[in-house]
Amino acid sequence: MSSGPGVAASPGASLLFQAPEYQRLLAAARRSLERTGGELTGAVSLSQPTDAERKAVIGITGQYRDSRTSRLTVRLADLDSAVREATGSGLADLLAEVGGPLRDRRSERSALAGTRAALVAAAQASPLHVSSDWYRDWLAELIRDGSLTRLANQGEQALPQAVRVLEHLDGRRAGPVPLPVLAAEVTGDTKSLSRGTALSTLVLRALAIRAGTGRPGTAGERRAVWESAGVVVDDLASRVLVLNLPAEGDGLGEWLASAGRLGVPFCVTLHQLMTLPVVLLGCGPVHVCENPAVLRRAAAELGPRSAPLLCAEGQPSMAFHLLAGAVTSGGGELRYHGDFDWPGVAIAGSVLSRHGGSPWRMSAADYLAGIRAGAGHLRLAGTPQPTPWDPGLAEAMAATGSVLYEESVADVLISDLCQSGG
Repeated sequence: MSSGPGVAASPGASLLFQAPEYQRLLAAARRSLERTGGELTGAVSLSQPTDAERKAVIGITGQYRDSRTSRLTVRLADLDSAVREATGSGLADLLAEVGGPLRDRRSERSALAGTRAALVAAAQASPLHVSSDWYRDWLAELIRDGSLTRLANQGEQALPQAVRVLEHLDGRRAGPVPLPVLAAEVTGDTKSLSRGTALSTLVLRALAIRAGTGRPGTAGERRAVWESAGVVVDDLASRVLVLNLPAEGDGLGEWLASAGRLGVPFCVTLHQLMTLPVVLLGCGPVHVCENPAVLRRAAAELGPRSAPLLCAEGQPSMAFHLLAGAVTSGGGELRYHGDFDWPGVAIAGSVLSRHGGSPWRMSAADYLAGIRAGAGHLRLAGTPQPTPWDPGLAEAMAATGSVLYEESVADVLISDLCQSGG
């Protein structure tokens, strides 16, 4: 954007334009030249000029402006001529001298648009764009909220890497993978998917959409989203509570068997399940509750007389799913009970679908019996969820509008566990 050669400059002439009365004018001129690629065909304006600014503009244009004038306009060509006459160089050279090189924002915008289009095209070329609604929704969201533009503007390569991570996870058929191992497999850097990186943020947004959850905000929520894709963030934090589960095998199997003989709860971590596999043969029906309060009561009131019981502690962890899979692989059947609220029935549907289990007192009749007993007080909130094992349940919940928490119907659950039936 250089103005080209000019006449010899007067000594210190450029200092004239560094006086306060020229600062707003030159700032406006810089914005205009950067926006248009250096064109001098336009004009710039000053609103509510000071008296010094008004006199400076009069000197540049040769036109008198009344002191009551609220807005002054100067053609860039006139400003360029005045600068050239005083300094021997044009306006662009003066702006570069006093404020640094001019940016060519027109070219920058063009380059940014090209980069953005290339990122979109590359992401749309993924097989996931054809096969997966969640992937298309994720990409559309990135485009819509400006995330894609920010990535392109920062020169980030996170989006192509995120696409590769998602493709890798979608095609992966092996067991759980530690997060650093996944990062190394796809990017060669074990820390590339650590919390706070642009790559991890992008991948988590996609996986949250795939899992049908909100964007994760807490450490627990992030861990749950990763685990929904088979990725282990913390194999000690991922756990499942167990009561009286008959097990065999060295290490963990022995510990579970000992705890079962005593009728005391045992906390099984994902680390234990991955390093000390258990054998669960002929364990029969295994009940599952959502709230630890139910397992605690079963241990306190029944001890070793309680039927086998797992507790998901809310949203089931990878440890829960791994142990539940061991139960069904060994010929056992899961019987699930949870809260009668919309998140609770969504969890129930997910567990029953994933593990082929059966509902445990999760019918419309069970819900209405609890409501009639006065156990439901809070109002339902959130998005209604289907209950395919009993469509009448969702209808009854919507009609009644009340939450029925699991611990409020624990008496009948404990009775079932004592009888080892239900």
